[in-house]
Amino acid sequence: MRALLQRVKSAAVHINDHTVGAIDQGLLILLGIEEADSREDVEWLARKVTGMRIFSDAQGQMNLSVQDVEGELLVVSQFTLHASVKKGNRPSFIKAAKPDVAIPLYEAFVEECRKHRPVQTGEFGADMKVELVNDGPVTIWIDSKNKE
Repeated sequence: MRALLQRVKSAAVHINDHTVGAIDQGLLILLGIEEADSREDVEWLARKVTGMRIFSDAQGQMNLSVQDVEGELLVVSQFTLHASVKKGNRPSFIKAAKPDVAIPLYEAFVEECRKHRPVQTGEFGADMKVELVNDGPVTIWIDSKNKE
């Protein structure tokens, strides 16, 4: 399971000119799920994301989590995070989970995150327009299969 976290001042997801999810200060989380992912990946990643100390304290140091700043989360499904570009110039998405695997794990991730902070979402599989005001910018890549 892969997540691209972006610390934001605000973010929103639109489908057909309709806003389906919007937050103020918090994290925009682009979430990619692969066939090999499990409930263990969901739980580990949700804990990591909500506890990640990437918000500034009074001294300007990144010492606070989204929980500490009472921020919100906007979770957007993003199968392209599992793109393979090893051969040629057209990405392969062979490792990305099919909807029957991905949707339950996506929903479980959202529910795990809701145990810690308010969560807004996009719509799984929809053609979405995502807008954000990146704060910093601070962008962090996390992969549950490569816990570095």
